[in-house]
Amino acid sequence: MGQSLLAAILYHQRVYQSQIAVSWGWCGLHFPACVRSSHATQDQILNEIQKGPTLMKTSARSVQVRLLIVAWQFGFMVLFLAILLAGPVPAQESWSWPEKPKNLQVLPKDWPGSRLQPVMTGFTRALGVRCSYCHKGEEGKPLSTYDFAPDENPNKNRAREMYRMLGSINDHLKNIQPSGDQRVNMWCQTCHRGRPRPTTLEEELGEQYRKNGVESALDYYADLKQKYYGRGPYDFGENALNNLGYEVMKKDPTGAVLVLRLNAEEFPQSGNVWDSLAEAYMKSGNLKEAEEYYQKALARDATDQNAKDMLAKLKEPKEK
Repeated sequence: MGQSLLAAILYHQRVYQSQIAVSWGWCGLHFPACVRSSHATQDQILNEIQKGPTLMKTSARSVQVRLLIVAWQFGFMVLFLAILLAGPVPAQESWSWPEKPKNLQVLPKDWPGSRLQPVMTGFTRALGVRCSYCHKGEEGKPLSTYDFAPDENPNKNRAREMYRMLGSINDHLKNIQPSGDQRVNMWCQTCHRGRPRPTTLEEELGEQYRKNGVESALDYYADLKQKYYGRGPYDFGENALNNLGYEVMKKDPTGAVLVLRLNAEEFPQSGNVWDSLAEAYMKSGNLKEAEEYYQKALARDATDQNAKDMLAKLKEPKEK
């Protein structure tokens, strides 16, 4: 293998060397005689090339076009050698849907793989997951390495119960007079919308805060917004961060300031977010900032009675 590969490289080197000589001359350049020779040594070639070729009588535009073609020929040769050195590409392991799927408990047991395929594909798209979310297999590995029958992954039983629940809901919907020209059809996508768990943004942020703290929750908010904003799964209005801020404020007013300040940056025209931020500053003991932000809240919503009351309270003389 090694000798044949070396012979192939040497052969293509000589072919390419002769092509370069022809191409150089075709570009209107005199190529050194030693370089045109297939017996020239490397030192001879480098020495002559350093002297530089001389232009024949031809237009600069013509030379540019021809040089581009030479460059393309060079790139093609490099690509060819790279493929030659890489060797054969191993064939991908094939996998196809089984004719008789195993361990079907909720879906009809006599379904063939062709009937099962669109349902499984619908599950993955509705939840934004892949096969390994419910089945035994490693993400990124061929499906031929998966074992789809076992129940050891708890998500599989969760999926079965959700499917049973779905059937029950659709049965109840038949008893409701449709409000439109067609009856509403419940499916996984109705609630999940591309997420494994059909939670609200407020629930997601609250859970992240309780597990990992304020800064982690804010980082998670940024990640979710980048991934889902404009797609519908979450409501990125002011209420999610505002409610998170009040949850944090119960134990950590300073942490609540971080949350509510971000909300004010996201929704600077809302009087309510400035009112909430002012309250966080007030509870953290920063009365000067509290007064400033209550003023901002009132400037955006002149009917904000809470801001008026808090400003009046802040202006009351302090007891000595």
